[in-house]
Amino acid sequence: MRRILIGADAIGITLAFTAAHLLVPADGAARIRPDEYLLFLASLPVWILLAGLYRLYEQDKERTDHSTVDEIVAVFHLVTVGAWFLFGFLWLAGSRPELRSFFVFWGLGLGFVTVARVAARSISRRRPAYVQKAIIVGAGDVGQLVARKLQQHPEYGIELLGFVDDEPRERRPDLGQLEILGSPTRLPELVDELGVERVLVAFSKDSPRETVRLIRSLQNLDVRVHVVPRLFEILGPSVVVDGVEGLPLFSVPAASRSRAARIVKRGIDIFGASIGLLVTAPLIAFFAWRIKRDSPGPVFFRQTRVGKEMREFTSLKFRTMRVGTCTNTHRAYIKASMERVSQEGNGLFKLDRGSEVTRVGRWLRKTSLDELPQLFNVLRGDMSLVGPRPCIPYEIEHFAPHHLERFLVPAGLTGLWQVTARANATFAEALDMDVAYARSASIGLDLRLLLRTPLQMIRQRQTA
Repeated sequence: MRRILIGADAIGITLAFTAAHLLVPADGAARIRPDEYLLFLASLPVWILLAGLYRLYEQDKERTDHSTVDEIVAVFHLVTVGAWFLFGFLWLAGSRPELRSFFVFWGLGLGFVTVARVAARSISRRRPAYVQKAIIVGAGDVGQLVARKLQQHPEYGIELLGFVDDEPRERRPDLGQLEILGSPTRLPELVDELGVERVLVAFSKDSPRETVRLIRSLQNLDVRVHVVPRLFEILGPSVVVDGVEGLPLFSVPAASRSRAARIVKRGIDIFGASIGLLVTAPLIAFFAWRIKRDSPGPVFFRQTRVGKEMREFTSLKFRTMRVGTCTNTHRAYIKASMERVSQEGNGLFKLDRGSEVTRVGRWLRKTSLDELPQLFNVLRGDMSLVGPRPCIPYEIEHFAPHHLERFLVPAGLTGLWQVTARANATFAEALDMDVAYARSASIGLDLRLLLRTPLQMIRQRQTA
């Protein structure tokens, strides 16, 4: 991945430099000066060095779910600093570059490098060499939960071989053929024999001292170790790692936002919802026509939902089911999930209701486009573009006390669990991710989730 990303950066920058000089010709002639081009090529190693300083080649190895969206700010810094460095370098070399062409180069560089990185990751992740073998230390509830989540995300490129544990719990029925490979004391031997590249430590009955000794035994092997932290249930995506004399501390942020942040978020909601409704107006009209043609009943499905500070509002969605469908099935499914009866399920929010779902409704639900009318809820202030899923009042009956923290922020069209887990999360897991979002909410996190949402919708359409 590092090599292909280096190639992508070099290609993206080179294309931007070439296109900029063709679009803004010097002296009225569409040409590129050979001396200037050679100086640019000589500067490419500096671009790669800068990208390395911004850690643009390390994140894929460190994070299984890393994407180009997560590094847009770093790419912006890279292209901005690199462009001005190149301008100064050419000027000192006596080339006297045109300022106009470099502003165009800067803009094109942002676009070309981003697109090249997206393409590079897409190509790389389709190759067998990208797949990494992994072993989980600990076959208890947490270890098996980690295994289930990894199996549901093949895009991470993790081939899970099994567990090591002296006292494993009974295996969940949704883990397939994963086996206990042996005792944790055999871990270094297994890593070497099986070519394991990642080890995930997810609690076992060994003492902390023995676990530390086990991890240290892997230091001479080319393997990356991931540790599921204690109290992981309260650590959100924006957790800060602090330290006291080398002792790492995880800082859990307060679930509150400044007035300025709330105003900015509301401004983004109004702007985004307005643009979204304008762009998708033809789609909304087309779906309305298809729904009316497919089955009798209204175009929109109106339902009471609960938003920020537990205020109820009427949510708008495209109708995907036949008129008069009973909600008792959904009530029972939610209850079963919270009682841990159906933790092996494939998601709980859009059940396969057979003949109750219309033909066009089935497709709309698969692609999440049935939620498009909720843009009107965002404009009205009932919802936000990003936030926890707007829950149904009867679902609150099954909430644990800490789940109520999700009502500290507005409900959203998309959110943390929709982007990271999609329909794979159970109801209880989705609630925990909603709470994690509420504790870690920030404008930066909102923008990252918004940018990643279209990709998840495309993946859903491909599996629909």
